[in-house]
Amino acid sequence: MTGPRAWVVGTGLIGGSIGFALRGRGWHVSGSDVDAARSGEALAAGAIDAVGEDVAADMVFVCVPAGKVVQVTRECLSRAPGAVVTDAAGVKANIVASVTDRRFVGGHPMAGSEKEGVAGADSTLFSGRTWVLTPTEETDPEVFASLHGVITSLGARPIAMSPERHDALVALVSHVPHLLAATLMDLAGEEAAESAEVLALAAGGFRDMTRIVSGNPGYWPDVCAENSAAIVKEMEELSRRIVDVAAVVARGDREGLLTLLNRARSARSLLPTAYVAAERVAEVRVPVKDRPGALAEVTTLAASMSVNIEDVEIAHSPGGGGGMLVMVVDAGDAGRLTEELGLLGYEAEVRGL
Repeated sequence: MTGPRAWVVGTGLIGGSIGFALRGRGWHVSGSDVDAARSGEALAAGAIDAVGEDVAADMVFVCVPAGKVVQVTRECLSRAPGAVVTDAAGVKANIVASVTDRRFVGGHPMAGSEKEGVAGADSTLFSGRTWVLTPTEETDPEVFASLHGVITSLGARPIAMSPERHDALVALVSHVPHLLAATLMDLAGEEAAESAEVLALAAGGFRDMTRIVSGNPGYWPDVCAENSAAIVKEMEELSRRIVDVAAVVARGDREGLLTLLNRARSARSLLPTAYVAAERVAEVRVPVKDRPGALAEVTTLAASMSVNIEDVEIAHSPGGGGGMLVMVVDAGDAGRLTEELGLLGYEAEVRGL
């Protein structure tokens, strides 16, 4: 067996898609699942090369429900002692706090499908999609760089942020929208029980807004349990705003309603379209001391500035004690990233490619 090796734990939609994508890039992929039938389906579909563990894997992807990630990840770190290990759960803070091994980096590919299981898996599922990584003080920089490179090779856009920041943001842009869509669809379903015309009148907007409810319901209880505080906070704020909008409508406040709608339209125009890698790039070279947290500090700063790191590598100093963190970014972002790094005490420099 030649080439890199991966072990995917959980061979459903995400695990199957990772398997397809890796195999298309020359990896040998083994897959295991608590349900033997699912791993058999993944093998038959071509998402994996073999069923079972691969304790000699270079990389392990843990794609199990959020509530089981900690236990499964610890087992994988023990059973595959040379592997980089990451997960794909939609919540990160508790998982990352509970798994402090230097070979583990929490991850969350922001991609999905209404289809369930490996039947919905697709090698292009991650193309142009954000894939969050959550390095910490314990993260080995070379482990992060290796994982970053693999994720980039799958066509995704890896960005780094703290686990806490991730959970707060996905509550707003992922978890609450799903619960809102489910509540709206539930309301429409109850209305339809009395008047069949309700669903017949559901036009494109309603269908688009509730499309996400078609996904696997079993994914959400663990996510909501793990991220309940952030979800409740955002839902309470959303509830307050819905009450305010209802008041605007009730009093016939045309100008107030137009102000809200125009503000919302302007905000939506800022949503990024499918990500396209920058054609003009530059290196940002950052001398870093061999101290905990330097990698996480630099990479999460880039994410907070919406600076995409196209590639990253670590060049160690021959005498030890530190090295050079080399990040490839859009040339238009390199200057401002360097300035912000300077404010944190890093003597970064920009080099053209």
